[in-house]
Amino acid sequence: MQFALIDDVALHMSWTVRGPSHPTIVFINSLGTDFRIWDDVVENLGGGFNILRHDKRWHGLSDSSPQPVRMDDFISDLIRLLDDLDVKQAILCGLSIGGIISIGLTSRRPDLVRGLILCNTAPKVGTAEGWADRIAAVSRGGMAGITDMVLARWFTPEFRSDDNPRYRLARNMLLRQDAAGYIETCAAIGATDFREEAQALRLPCLCIAGDHDLATPPAIVAEMAGLIAGSRYQLIEGCGHIPCIEKPAELSRHILTFVRDLERAST
Repeated sequence: MQFALIDDVALHMSWTVRGPSHPTIVFINSLGTDFRIWDDVVENLGGGFNILRHDKRWHGLSDSSPQPVRMDDFISDLIRLLDDLDVKQAILCGLSIGGIISIGLTSRRPDLVRGLILCNTAPKVGTAEGWADRIAAVSRGGMAGITDMVLARWFTPEFRSDDNPRYRLARNMLLRQDAAGYIETCAAIGATDFREEAQALRLPCLCIAGDHDLATPPAIVAEMAGLIAGSRYQLIEGCGHIPCIEKPAELSRHILTFVRDLERAST
């Protein structure tokens, strides 16, 4: 296991280094998941990349931390991690809250970022009232009280079958999420609006949506793409909110195309 200590918060990470001549991709997880959601994507990409994944505080094997948690805490953790590993000019691939973190990090430290892949996300996700309702539901019934609702937003009906072991493992991951950490992260998302930051971005960006995503529907992702000058918009069909689990091969193809175009543009 690999860990980093950031201001007395131990973060679980996976850092695979191929060498300075290889592009670096940083994968950032969604709410209620850990970095294993990227396993199939990393395998599909092959060995030509430096790959960094980490569990946000309150997620996976990473530490909890003092409350309350702000979006800036997640952003600062990743900035410190990149600086400590001497990572520069990375390609950030953020899913859901991972995309929000990516936008905030790029706004603060553009020197660290070469390109953005924003998956199933938006600079502002949901409403304060909606997140307050989610927090209240978890406070009453724990993670089990919201699991069915969240999974219906994450995955297509066809994927949500007990005959599908991938679905069952995703459900286990959500059920085993620390409830206090989930509540803290919901509050951080509800308090964040990075639309101005997104509009100010000036770097290559790929915005990816799932046509069955009920958490960040395609129209919201397309609106984000319209805010970011020169960005591309890509729709994955037959996919909900977590393409790295439901459609990893297709997501990997889009990532490879984007990275290869970046490489060609730099030569």
